[in-house]
Amino acid sequence: MAGTISQEVKNIIDKSPFLSEMLVRDIVSYSNLANEIKPAVEERLTKAVNSPAIVMALRRYADELRDEAKRRPRLKMSYELSMKTNIFDVNLQRNENSINILNRLYNSVQLAKGEFLNVSLGTFEMSISISDKYTSTLKELISGETVLNEFHDLVAITIAFSGNFVETPGLVYMAVRKLALENINVIEILSTMNVLSFVVGRAESMRAYEVLQTFLEDSTTA
Repeated sequence: MAGTISQEVKNIIDKSPFLSEMLVRDIVSYSNLANEIKPAVEERLTKAVNSPAIVMALRRYADELRDEAKRRPRLKMSYELSMKTNIFDVNLQRNENSINILNRLYNSVQLAKGEFLNVSLGTFEMSISISDKYTSTLKELISGETVLNEFHDLVAITIAFSGNFVETPGLVYMAVRKLALENINVIEILSTMNVLSFVVGRAESMRAYEVLQTFLEDSTTA
């Protein structure tokens, strides 16, 4: 059963985190957005709808979203933000030889001296991020493997939390959304129980650091 204009406008906005963010920050033209979503609203209601009615619904929902944002509690955890430069990242098909590659790789990297290494094993693919001083070593180990992508000159921006951020709903989503809104491309997302890292290109690293710093300052309290 079709709902009201307000209900359908909310349904449409709720499906797009970017539109929600733009309404909260008041950086969108209500009339332009109303014209953009008007066909979808009319399809849902199965009748013609006036644009001013959609604009009114958007304004009301924007006020609701802002009030909700103000009531949202700050996260009670401290953090440390750091950067690790000169990272090489490769994505390849996983096969029976993958574990052998990893064993030899772990024996080569000096993890105790702070060298960077992260491995993500998927069902069909394997991703390796490593300090680029080991690029030649890694390429030798994966010689003959099916390489899907490789990226050079990357930077890992790491957030070390004092508490278990994994049990904080929406934290990763909110951080990724902030980066996406600034058009920053994330190559890899790495996490443990208390550490979250974003691997980005060097050209975007300082901007990404500033975005995450601002997000953390606005969202957390020690």
